[in-house]
Amino acid sequence: MFIPIHDETPLQVIRFQLVTLTIIVLNVGAFLITGAFTSDRALMAVAGGFGVVPAEFFGIVEPLIGYDPVSEPVTLITYQFLHAGWLHLGSNMLFLWVFADNVEDAFGHVAFIMFYLVCGVIGALAHIAVSPGSLSPLVGASGAVSGVLGAYFLLYPKSRILVIFNFFIPLRLGAMWILGGWFLLQVAALFWNENSDVGVAFWAHIGGFVAGVVITWALRNRLLIRMAK
Repeated sequence: MFIPIHDETPLQVIRFQLVTLTIIVLNVGAFLITGAFTSDRALMAVAGGFGVVPAEFFGIVEPLIGYDPVSEPVTLITYQFLHAGWLHLGSNMLFLWVFADNVEDAFGHVAFIMFYLVCGVIGALAHIAVSPGSLSPLVGASGAVSGVLGAYFLLYPKSRILVIFNFFIPLRLGAMWILGGWFLLQVAALFWNENSDVGVAFWAHIGGFVAGVVITWALRNRLLIRMAK
């Protein structure tokens, strides 16, 4: 268990991480409106209506809340701005704040918006593919944030990251080790929790991370900041 605190890579192209901050504000705002001060029943209604429910996506079951406020394809976007609790929200936004500014620096503001949303969509599709009959709504920015981590892994592998390990041990480690280790933990968690319901969409994390790596590699010659040699 590690908590990222700060990375040592300064911005080189953009002056400020405007898109990253906007995404964080939207996520926090959405949570304050839909989840922070509402009942569990209301939260489940929001999650069922705007989150990704795999069984609904394939038409296996009728909508959990009795109607569709948005079409199923649209939930691939809306789910990215919903969270199940303060810890869920806080962890995603912390990772986004630490790592996304430099990825936004490399992609540029507009391209980063598209990159972020596409990684979130691919993360959700990965989850749907392995759990097509699931009735549990998928919510959270984890798939999109995982894409950001994948991009950072390629772009800034030698960047030093200050992390808190096991809640009290400060360490400075290379991004390649931190993010590579994080990805391997997601893969390992699939086997550790194979027969249990832990409520974590590990395939969304893996799908988002792989999408971030692949998209960044494919666009490596068009980015504002070249990949590290």
